[in-house]
Amino acid sequence: MPAIENPVLRGFNPDPSIVRVGEDYYIATSTFEWWPGVQLHHSRDLVHWRLIGHALTRETQLNLRGIADSGGVWAPSLSHHDGRFWLIYTNVRTCGMGRPFKDVGIYLTTAPDILGPWSEPVTLNSIGFDPSLFHDVDGRKWLVNMMWDFRPGRNRFAGIVVQEYDHTARRLTGPMTRILAKDVLTEGPNLYKRGGWYYLMLAEGGTGWNHGIAMARSRHITGPYELDPQASVLTTRDEPDWPLQKAGHGELVETPAGEWYLAHLASRPLVVGRVIPNAPSSEPETERRIKDNPSYPQTERRCMLGRETCLQRVTWSDDGWLRLATGGTRPQIIVRAPQDAAPQLWPTLPTRDEFDSPHLDRAWSSLRGPVEDSWLSLTARPGWLRLRGRESLHSLFHQSLIARRLTELRCRVEAYLEFQPTHFTQMAGLVCYYDTRTHFYLRVTHAETRGRILGVVLTDDGTYVELADVAISVEDWPGYHLKAEIDGAQLQFSASRDGEAWQSVGPVLDAAKLSDDYGAGLHFTGAFVGLCVQDLGGTGADADFSHCDIVVMEK
Repeated sequence: MPAIENPVLRGFNPDPSIVRVGEDYYIATSTFEWWPGVQLHHSRDLVHWRLIGHALTRETQLNLRGIADSGGVWAPSLSHHDGRFWLIYTNVRTCGMGRPFKDVGIYLTTAPDILGPWSEPVTLNSIGFDPSLFHDVDGRKWLVNMMWDFRPGRNRFAGIVVQEYDHTARRLTGPMTRILAKDVLTEGPNLYKRGGWYYLMLAEGGTGWNHGIAMARSRHITGPYELDPQASVLTTRDEPDWPLQKAGHGELVETPAGEWYLAHLASRPLVVGRVIPNAPSSEPETERRIKDNPSYPQTERRCMLGRETCLQRVTWSDDGWLRLATGGTRPQIIVRAPQDAAPQLWPTLPTRDEFDSPHLDRAWSSLRGPVEDSWLSLTARPGWLRLRGRESLHSLFHQSLIARRLTELRCRVEAYLEFQPTHFTQMAGLVCYYDTRTHFYLRVTHAETRGRILGVVLTDDGTYVELADVAISVEDWPGYHLKAEIDGAQLQFSASRDGEAWQSVGPVLDAAKLSDDYGAGLHFTGAFVGLCVQDLGGTGADADFSHCDIVVMEK
């Protein structure tokens, strides 16, 4: 029988919300500032997963224009009841360290099928973030979420609140009740009912190195709730050398045979320029540095792939508390699959996109808004992707960029570009992207004295840099073969006129900067590789790409 190998959703796929409908399992994950909103994944056996679409595909459902980096869609909650899918989601408009306010909107959309159509949203409240919807056995529905307190001297994470939702009236009703308050960062609440108890699952300690999952329970939905005598069901906060870090923020699912699984997020960090293997480190010097230096996790580990989705098998103890089936609190990489599940293999997706379809593959994402004919076309030049230049890579509004998640720490990305810039404000190429403040860009542009040039520009934690001394003249090139090779923390760009003779462009760059853990502020996404074009003069210059190939390299 095949086993579950974690992460099951690799690359930036955080805050998993899992539900089973018959023999089908679905997971929704956060998308933050990336479009479309809320990725939807499908499995029949919990082992093999595929991306099947997105829930938020219209700007009437989700307005991301001007949203800050790592704002937008946080922690969606997917459920199925009354013959419909229900999705609660948050659009976070104000976020960041040192800012007292969280300007958010909490919304509900429903659909008769996981693929939609998803309804226009119902606005619920804006009291906090990470909400979920609980369908009680008596037919009542309850919104549960954390409450944010902006007042000076108060705990920002002010507790967990519940309020009833009236679907007929399409609004919240009755009093809002705070059911739990703790002195730690407590968020991501989910309610379950089992054996006469209401179980409250919580994400605690922040979504970084101190992350974990805790539980509480009550005989009544509005409390009082007693805390689990075991502080955490799942965490790696005390094991900094374990390969799955930041483990937390989870949801439960029960199989048809009565087995229980926990979907949760975790990260696979880079350590001191090397990849942590799929086992604890056995190098004595590394172990000593980890254990003896409290600042080691913050200063020498970076999670380029962001927060990914994992699955753990769990059981219920004799006294009614949730526990990992393997014991302890540490997430496992290899997990036993459900005994009743027949293996379900999905077709292997090609790594190379030839842009020979009239529709963009669902694996591509854009920033802060939908793909539209005004800036992207797959038909203007059949067999090519045409992008029309708009704003800069620093823009929070209108970028002409499509990108795919980086899923492994060793890969090669190749693309072929045809582009004829006539001004320095026009540029196009291949980008390795974290957010507007941190990215590396191999681009073709125009220089007054040299004509068309190909070189590297980057933005390092908000500082824009042009590596002028590495730019090469490509005035007589008919097109440009572009390549990015990522080997752990090392990124090397290269280019070729004919696709056979390659030359490096620029130095080896620190790819590990494309991570949640680098730079000022809070970061919640992951590394992407993408294609883009800018025209800062507003003339709408076009760039054509014949293909993009993303190949994962052998470990």
